[in-house]
Amino acid sequence: MEEQLLAFLSHLQQEYRYSENTIAAYRNDLSQFLEYVESHSGSKLSDWSAVGEEDIEAYLTYMKHKDQPYASSTIARKVAAIKSFYNYLAAEGIVSDNPTIDIDSPKVKKRLPQTLSPAEVERLLESPSNINTPKNLRDVTLLNILYETGMRVTEVVSIQMEDVDLKHAILSSPTRQGEAREIPLEDSTQALLVEYITEGRPQLAKSKAERALFLNHRGEKLTRQGLWLIIKGYARQAGLNTEVTPHTLRHSFAVHRLNKGSKLEDIQHLLGHANISTTQIYTQMEQVEEEEAPAT
Repeated sequence: MEEQLLAFLSHLQQEYRYSENTIAAYRNDLSQFLEYVESHSGSKLSDWSAVGEEDIEAYLTYMKHKDQPYASSTIARKVAAIKSFYNYLAAEGIVSDNPTIDIDSPKVKKRLPQTLSPAEVERLLESPSNINTPKNLRDVTLLNILYETGMRVTEVVSIQMEDVDLKHAILSSPTRQGEAREIPLEDSTQALLVEYITEGRPQLAKSKAERALFLNHRGEKLTRQGLWLIIKGYARQAGLNTEVTPHTLRHSFAVHRLNKGSKLEDIQHLLGHANISTTQIYTQMEQVEEEEAPAT
């Protein structure tokens, strides 16, 4: 059973190019489910076909128990992982019947993503000092690219020098389907990127073999955690009273673009959403902002 679980995780990584974090979440959720069914079966299970709908329903009841700390969103994620796993097992012929077909996921009230106002974004972007140190050149370029493009944090730290087209002001970023999408840069962001590449990055680089665009103080590829800490530090420096993450800038980018009249389909392409329904949540945020705007 463990081997089949690992084969499924490998399938997700190879076929769908899921990130390491996503794969880790699937591994954790399914391992917990396997541990539960084995501990409640009374004997060691030899095959996933031995797990039935009643076992999955019992697991749902177990997670919903008052002694369990699981939120409905967490339970919904775990159920989705189990459903995906059994869809894979059925497609591979490992199980003849899919016990998750009639399993309903708990309803989760969608929260609107947190965003910054344009004024707050401006304060954040102005946080790095005007001293042109390699670190400041890197940081101001990072912040502007995150906000001006709406790129995911993983996409930004994964940018290679070969992905930068300074002449045409374009960044190339591979999608989860393996295709590259072209992301245009504003003139101001292009200028910052040119300055960072010509003056900042050469001083950070320790080896010509390192091709990552954004480097840390050791000359190595900047990590997701490193980028998160950079944003957190500048948000505090800007006096912002809310938690600011890379995704906060991504959400702010989408809402601000919509408020300026950009088409939803254009926002979808820039964000790299496979389905436009994912992008449509920002139309609700646009309406909320309009409703909360003070009367003039």
